[in-house]
Amino acid sequence: METQIPDWLKTLVRQSKAALRAERGQETDAAIQSQSLHTVCREARCPNRGKCFSEGGATFLILGNVCTRGCRFCAVERGRPQPPDADEPARIAATLRGWKLRYAVITSPTRDDLPDGGAEQFAKTARTIREAAPQTLVEPLTPDFAGNMRSLETVLESRPAALAHNMETVPRLYETVRRGADYKRSLDLLAHSKKFAPDIPVKSGIMLGLGETAREIESVLRDLAGIGCDMLTLGQYLAPTKLHAPVERYPEPAEYDDWKAKALALGFKAVAAGPLVRSSYLAQELYRQLSQI
Repeated sequence: METQIPDWLKTLVRQSKAALRAERGQETDAAIQSQSLHTVCREARCPNRGKCFSEGGATFLILGNVCTRGCRFCAVERGRPQPPDADEPARIAATLRGWKLRYAVITSPTRDDLPDGGAEQFAKTARTIREAAPQTLVEPLTPDFAGNMRSLETVLESRPAALAHNMETVPRLYETVRRGADYKRSLDLLAHSKKFAPDIPVKSGIMLGLGETAREIESVLRDLAGIGCDMLTLGQYLAPTKLHAPVERYPEPAEYDDWKAKALALGFKAVAAGPLVRSSYLAQELYRQLSQI
C-alpha cells in the first residue's frame, strides 16, 4: 500500500511551488532559459524550485540533462548524453554576474561516458565564474567519477569554496536505489578530498524515507564524521513519479531536529535538516555557519 503524503508536508510543498509564479521567480526562470542552461531544480523536480527562483538562486546542471546511470530516486533522464558544451561555463558565469550572487552550486548528471567523468568541465566552470564574477563562491556537487581520484583532484585544483558529494542513502539500499554507485567509493572520494585539499570543506547529504532504519542512518553519519566531513544535509525523499522508488515513510519535523543534534554531537560543523532540505538548498547559509566557527 502506498504511503500517503501527510497534509502538513503537502502544505510546505505547495507554498514553495507557489513562489515560482512570483515575478522574481519568473525572471529567474526566463534568464536561465535564455542562456540555454539546465538546472537540477527543474530536471530533478525539486520542491524548492519556486522558493529558490523567487530569491534569484538556482543550482546549475552542467554537462547536459541526461545521465548515464538512472538511480531510482532521481528524475534526471537516463540515456546517451551529448558531448560537453565548451561555451557552457561562460554562459553560467554571465548569468551569475548578472544576478550578483555570492554563492553558486554547480552539479551534473553522472557522465560515465567521459574519461574524466566531466571533471574538467567542473574545473573550467569554477575558473570561468571566478574570472567573470569574482564575488561568487562556487560549490561543486560532483558525481563519484567512477572512483577516479585524479578527476576529483582536477575539481579541487580549481579551488572551490567547498566540495560536495552526496551519499544519498544507507549501504543496504544502494543496490535497489542507487544501482551503479558504491557506498565505499563515495565515502573514499570524500575522504580523499579531505586529504588532498584539507583547507576545502567537504559536504554530503542523505535522504530519509527510503526504508532506512535509525541505526543505519546513524552509521552513515558516523562514517562521514569519521572521515572529517564538515557539512551535512538531511531531507525527505519525494518520489518524482510512480515509476521511481516509493516513499516508505514521512518523518515528522521533530525527527530532523533530533538528527541535527546528533550530527552536531558527532562533530559536523554545520548541519541542515528538515523535510524540504536538499543538498544545494540554502547552501550559502550552511557555508556561512561553517565560516563563522
